[in-house]
Amino acid sequence: MLLLAVDTATPAVTVALHDGESVLASSHQVDARRHGELLLPSVDRVLAEAGVKLEALTGIVVGVGPGPYTGLRVGLVTASTFASVLGIPVHGLCTLDGLAYAAGAAGIEGPFTVATDARRKEVYWARYEDPRTRVGEPAVDRPADIAEQVAGLPAVGQGARLYPEVFTDPRDPEHQSAAALAALAAERLAAGTPFENADGVPPAPLYLRRPDAQVPKNYKVVTPQ
Repeated sequence: MLLLAVDTATPAVTVALHDGESVLASSHQVDARRHGELLLPSVDRVLAEAGVKLEALTGIVVGVGPGPYTGLRVGLVTASTFASVLGIPVHGLCTLDGLAYAAGAAGIEGPFTVATDARRKEVYWARYEDPRTRVGEPAVDRPADIAEQVAGLPAVGQGARLYPEVFTDPRDPEHQSAAALAALAAERLAAGTPFENADGVPPAPLYLRRPDAQVPKNYKVVTPQ
């Protein structure tokens, strides 16, 4: 097993290589505006550090969000392209699940909350019974609207740091880690646990809402008739 994991659903541009037992190399940069610029050089750097050729990969792992439209699609398109060119499977995982798994490695047992920044004064979030067990589906909400549901729970992710009046017990990690995502994927593959996408089906993004950019309605025609 040789898995390349990427995630661009949060401000972190994160890449890791995993051999089924441990992480061989990883790259982690936080920059919400440069996903497309940073991702491929990060992949090259990780492969070079591990001394692995792209052709040696047996699978691609990608965070499917939830996340903002532009950043999220960078990772998904890159992962699907690599998988198609190399003829290997691509495995989609919820980005919040990766953060939850990393929280477990940091010592959180549960229950707890994962919250990432959704902009527009909202968060993408989910509750977890433990680092491997999510309660329900991810959602996007204003923090004040979910205060009762998350009250008293430890919380990880950047969203928890942004709204301390709601997430009163923020913990590490703050950002997504492809190393944790890859380790979770390796565990699921070994156990035969399903991913967000079925075998042979490209992973679909979890946007949870419409993109910020919209085609204007009732725009004025300025071309000659």
